[in-house]
Amino acid sequence: MSDTWLVVGLGNPGSKYEATRHNIGEIAVDELARQCGVSFSSHRSNNQIASGWVRPGGAKLVLAKPNSYMNTSGGPVAAAAKYFDIAPERIIVLHDELDIPFDTVRLKQGGGHGGHNGLRDIAKALGAPNFVRVRIGIGRPPGQQDVADFVLSRFSKQEAAAVPLLVRDAVDAVITTVESGLVAAQQEFHSRGGAR
Repeated sequence: MSDTWLVVGLGNPGSKYEATRHNIGEIAVDELARQCGVSFSSHRSNNQIASGWVRPGGAKLVLAKPNSYMNTSGGPVAAAAKYFDIAPERIIVLHDELDIPFDTVRLKQGGGHGGHNGLRDIAKALGAPNFVRVRIGIGRPPGQQDVADFVLSRFSKQEAAAVPLLVRDAVDAVITTVESGLVAAQQEFHSRGGAR
């Protein structure tokens, strides 16, 4: 199944979290599913799963939203990878990123988790850190605001207006990675600044 990719959107379950900064990865995967014309359903791997193609004849995408909380995403991701027989290097994880500015998308493969507990748990469960990360910038909290409170809060009114464009960039980054490779995606998206 070398033409199949597992694309994971990280977030926390439940309506309390659905529009928060921490759930931007899940929001982006929802948009990718919409573009592929597929819908999610419960799966034995403890994920919501949708499968489809970016275009006819293109690579197959298995889209996953873990049913667990962010910090315990590893089990569901590893279970989906095993079920669909997908190697870590064919897994793309979309997640919020404090260390890059809001409205910016960056990509990398492997490396550390940068304090992101979802990434830490996925790397541990897979036994390898070499999955691709689509890092969706949410920026740092203003002033003295607690980081945990910040990531679990909703976007400001000004930010909310830009979120659809940010989500579109994240989706396009996934598609470019799958169709043209990670380096091509990095060249395209790393040249873009935030705050269009």
